[in-house]
Amino acid sequence: MARTTGRSTTHLTRRLVQLYVGLALYGASSALLVRAGLGLEPWGVLHQGLAELTGISIGVVSIIIGAVVLLLWIPLRQRPGLGTVSNVFAVGLATDGTLAVVGDLEGLGLRIPVMVLGIVLNGVATGLYITARFGTGPRDGLMTGLNHITGRSIRLVRTAIEVAVVATGFVLGGSLGAGTVLYALAIGPLAQLFLRLFALPAPAEAEVAAASGATTPTEVAAASDGPSTTAPPAGSGPVAAPASGQAILPQ
Repeated sequence: MARTTGRSTTHLTRRLVQLYVGLALYGASSALLVRAGLGLEPWGVLHQGLAELTGISIGVVSIIIGAVVLLLWIPLRQRPGLGTVSNVFAVGLATDGTLAVVGDLEGLGLRIPVMVLGIVLNGVATGLYITARFGTGPRDGLMTGLNHITGRSIRLVRTAIEVAVVATGFVLGGSLGAGTVLYALAIGPLAQLFLRLFALPAPAEAEVAAASGATTPTEVAAASDGPSTTAPPAGSGPVAAPASGQAILPQ
């Protein structure tokens, strides 16, 4: 019993570490793209445009937008997890913290490598955050909620949201450029790679069952916190790497 409890605690600790390291790296990657000045990821364009308009820091804008989007989950009947709520605050704080440390960059010889680093780091952050299995980010919950309500495909809903976000951000003064295009092309394969790399093994079902007192197959499945063979509840994060090009990103 003690041995099983110890393993479960270690497993939970690793998931929590992956969650918060992933969120911190996600914010840092967004900040690096800002400093590179060669174009941002879709939601970053909106955040930067609103920051330019209001004079508020881009990290605080990210927090505000995340909170507003999370409120939209209510009519969509999405259920947030720890990762969802943490995403709202941690990414914005990490973005502002990194911007405070990394100053303005001059010359393409420095800005291009920083842009590439930001995109790769975003992929790493995606793998860490999603495989922690603490729920989707608020923006992805909006996507899956609209998919459920409208019956439209995930691909169509996500494309529509991101086109609207980019267009609005650009009009407000957000940065579009080579970094935006490279991000769009590279983030799917990168996310897929790091989702597989950071995937967490689930505790052995027998050990979890012994710790919980489960005796039937149904009870064993319910006791395990590993990937389920049934569809996850609304608002929960992916539990395994999706098919190529279908990674849900932590936004």
